[in-house]
Amino acid sequence: MKFTKKHTTIILLLAMLISGCSMPASQESKPDKQLDTTASMLSVKEAIQQQDNRIQSVSGYIVGQPVSESNVLTKNFSADYSIAIADHPKEHDPQHMLYVQIPADFRYRFGLKSSPERLGEKISISGNLTDYYAHPGMKGLTDMSSSTPKASTIKEDPKEVQAYYQSATGKDGQELKKALHMIIDEHTELSYKDVWDALRTTDEDPSNPDHVILFYSRRSQFKYANGGEVDDWNREHIWAKSHGDFGARQGAGTDLHHIRPADVTINSSRSNLDFDIGGSTHPEAPGTRYDKDSWEAPDEVKGDIARMLFYMSVRYEGDDGEVDLELNERVENNSLPFHGKKSILLQWHQEDPVDASEKRRNNIIFEQYQGNRNPFIDHPEWVTLIWK
Repeated sequence: MKFTKKHTTIILLLAMLISGCSMPASQESKPDKQLDTTASMLSVKEAIQQQDNRIQSVSGYIVGQPVSESNVLTKNFSADYSIAIADHPKEHDPQHMLYVQIPADFRYRFGLKSSPERLGEKISISGNLTDYYAHPGMKGLTDMSSSTPKASTIKEDPKEVQAYYQSATGKDGQELKKALHMIIDEHTELSYKDVWDALRTTDEDPSNPDHVILFYSRRSQFKYANGGEVDDWNREHIWAKSHGDFGARQGAGTDLHHIRPADVTINSSRSNLDFDIGGSTHPEAPGTRYDKDSWEAPDEVKGDIARMLFYMSVRYEGDDGEVDLELNERVENNSLPFHGKKSILLQWHQEDPVDASEKRRNNIIFEQYQGNRNPFIDHPEWVTLIWK
């Protein structure tokens, strides 16, 4: 048998396999970068302390655009080349920030000049931990993504809800109102500061978990774009907090069942107006009309408003030093503990029935925050049994 070069090569390869030899080092593939595959996600604090040029993954909140070692822009952003991240969304000290160089592929999506709504968003990034702007940073990013969590989807247990209202079953009129008051009265009370975070969950946009739906305008807006600036969102008290003068105190002033995220300008326009029909269209809230003494909301939230006010009238009855809130047929109630118009609210309740978003919100408040429910979402028929 005549041996060719092909046969010789095959024999050599078989011999190498049998002897356990590996391919020559020059033919082995080598990684271009040193990647610590066993490392877990780092906090920003850990990343700042670990500036060793290794590839790591870090999670943090976008807090601004670094332009020098000690200067980070938080508005009027000038470019998309860099961001600063921190362990807290409201961090202002550059010493607690990681400066991140953004590659071209990620600039439009995550750069603050093109996407200012990302400010305050939680993200996850992977890259080399190394100085940037003579400051602890990350370069050579290989991955960049939003890690803002979705609010949990909570569904009520019909048997649990039935048991919750057991003592109110079979009653009507004032007896029903008193029974419901006793059921929903004792609940966990949030601080006014905690209301911000709660609204990010209760009013989350189901199509974009990084956003909330603003109440009157129905605009989807970034969760952390809250505050007092134009186009920010703030905390709107559907039962105007001057009606009874409870302000932002724990209890009526922080009760999630009637507080919603709303555009700052629209909230200011609504002020403490009672609810009624008519007026001029609000330029920033299609479907909303108002005049000097009343506010008409968009059709899709009219029933929501009615049921929130029905809840407040039952929950706050003047016991335990709390305000006694009641519905009436007036507008211009001002600082009196009344809200109108009751007949309009009853009409809105019928015209705009309970929907899935109301049920979801009611469940979240019950399960995650206050431990009480809005009975008029669970049992819309009780409205006419109390306010005949």
